[in-house]
Amino acid sequence: MPNHSCPLCLNASVVEFYQDRVREYFRCQHCALVFVPQAQHLSLVAEKALYDLHENRMDDLGYRQFLSRLCYPLAARLSPPAHGLDFGCGPGPLLAKMLIEQGYSVSLYDPIYADAPELLHQHYDFITCTEVVEHFRQPQLMFEQLFDLLKPHGLLGIMTKRVINVEAFSRWHYKNDPTHICFYSEETLQWLADQYQRKMALIDKDVVIFHA
Repeated sequence: MPNHSCPLCLNASVVEFYQDRVREYFRCQHCALVFVPQAQHLSLVAEKALYDLHENRMDDLGYRQFLSRLCYPLAARLSPPAHGLDFGCGPGPLLAKMLIEQGYSVSLYDPIYADAPELLHQHYDFITCTEVVEHFRQPQLMFEQLFDLLKPHGLLGIMTKRVINVEAFSRWHYKNDPTHICFYSEETLQWLADQYQRKMALIDKDVVIFHA
């Protein structure tokens, strides 16, 4: 048995899931999170260097179409003047712009590109995390913070690709990004919903909205 605890539920019941030439992946038997052990995480400097290579332009129509799969289902569940937080917005906060176009106000937070810690002491009608949660080094602390930032009937919208099984995982391009260290299955998302007393709407294969 590996000497690792799950970084999401902190349970010690963890088993080996998969190993490639670069990293090991473990699976929690309690919440089903698949994760890379801390010793195999990139340094923060190396991680930022890879983020800086991303080219998510504000005028990219393909990127807009990608984000629309969260934007429009989320907007349909909101009523103006709802105020939200784009958590992990990155250097090109197109999703926030799209939600503003829908009549909502959005604050931007990113620990690298928009570090405004005062925003983490407010409460929001909605929070978005697009391609963010797979980067969490301490998912237990991060999800606790995100749900705490929501108002009682607030919505948390997440985009992240989901684990299916070990066979699919072995061929999965998503695991090959060295900044991706946490992988969530439908079972893991349901654990989160139960843990934080929320309901879960699976909108698409990589989109989920948690709601009261």
